[in-house]
This record gives sequence, C-alpha cells and structure tokens, in this order.
Amino acid sequence: MVGLIDTADGARAEWTFPAEPDTVRTARHAVYDTLSAWGAPASLRDLAVLLVSELVTNSQRYTSGPIGVRLAVHALAPAGAGAPGSAGGAGDADGAAGAAGPDAALLVEVSDPLPDPPTERLAGPEDEGGRGLRLVACSARRWGTRRGKTGKTVWFELSLPG
Repeated sequence: MVGLIDTADGARAEWTFPAEPDTVRTARHAVYDTLSAWGAPASLRDLAVLLVSELVTNSQRYTSGPIGVRLAVHALAPAGAGAPGSAGGAGDADGAAGAAGPDAALLVEVSDPLPDPPTERLAGPEDEGGRGLRLVACSARRWGTRRGKTGKTVWFELSLPG
C-alpha cells in the first residue's frame, strides 16, 4: 500500500488506495504523517493535505478502481514549464522537505483509472461540490493533468520554503 523512498535526488512516497468510503481520510493522514516526518512547515503540510483531499474525493466520486497518491521533492521547474515527467531533482537524502533548498518543490500526484480529465466548474453558493479544482488552481504554483496507459493523473506543485 505504501512505499517511502529517500534517495539522493529527493524524497518520495506513494500509496495506492481502494475507492472506499474511508479512502479520503486515509490519504489525508498518510500525506500529513509523511510531510510531518520530512519536516515540512505546517502551512505547506496543511495546504498539501487539503488539496490531496479534494483530488482524492474527485477520484473516489467518479471511479471504482485504485487511487494512487504520490509525493516527491524535486527540482523546481520554471513556472511556464509543462507537466512534470518524473519527480527527480533537488532534495535531501534524508527526505526533509524543509531542507530541500530554494530551488525545490513538492510535487503531488493523484491518479485513477478514469481516462477523462477533470473539468473545472463554477460552483454556486448553494452547491455542495465543484470547488476542488478551483482550490488547486488558486493554491498551487502549477497544476495539470496527464493521461497514462490506464487512466489519468492530476498533479500540482507547491514551492518549498528555502
């Protein structure tokens, strides 16, 4: 279910969750605990947990298959750059997000087997949902989607404090 990997080019963690009622809560706790162990500042940790919660909720709502969540500390790409291909780059071999340096970012990916990209929509004041992608778009340094062989990945990047 989980793999934690600390390498010379950055810290990584990934999980696969079933699409079950407690998946969102389990994903939140996994991300929170991992970022805490990496020494991430509370503001970064809380924002990452909020955005993961929104994206995993979307996956759980629209798919029945496994939901993947991946965290990686990597070299910061220019703001106009495209989707990250792999999450290698700057980081600390101990996996400490707070010590990654000024040119590093936290890359977060949520994957599911549905190939259709999510659509951002305007939620009315009385709507129960429809705000998740807007939160991601307003809060992340960069974000996007990419298709895979068996579904899609929605990713976002948060700058790490230097």
